[in-house]
Amino acid sequence: MNKLSPPYYAVIFSSTRSDQSDGYDDMALKMENLAAKQPGFLGMESARDKIGITVSYWRSLEAIDQWRNNVEHRKAKALGQQQWYNSYSLKICQVIQ
Repeated sequence: MNKLSPPYYAVIFSSTRSDQSDGYDDMALKMENLAAKQPGFLGMESARDKIGITVSYWRSLEAIDQWRNNVEHRKAKALGQQQWYNSYSLKICQVIQ
C-alpha cells in the first residue's frame, strides 16, 4: 500500500470465523470492490490465520459513516453476524503520523 499522508482514519476489523463459509469469499470480494468506490476510501490491508484482521483507511469520519450506512454493506454485516463470525470487534483510530 502506498504511503498515506496523515491525518486519516483506520478502521480495524478483527474476527474469528464460524465453520460456515458458504458465500463468504464472494461477499468479501464484493465488499472490497464496493468500498474502493466509496468517496474517502484510501485503501485496505488484511490477513487471516486463527484471527482475521482487516484494516481499511479513510479520509474522514464522514466517509466511514457513509460506508457504515451503505445498504449493501449493511446486508453483508448482517450475514456476517448470522453466519460467518463467531466473534468480531471494530475499532476506529485517527492516524496522526
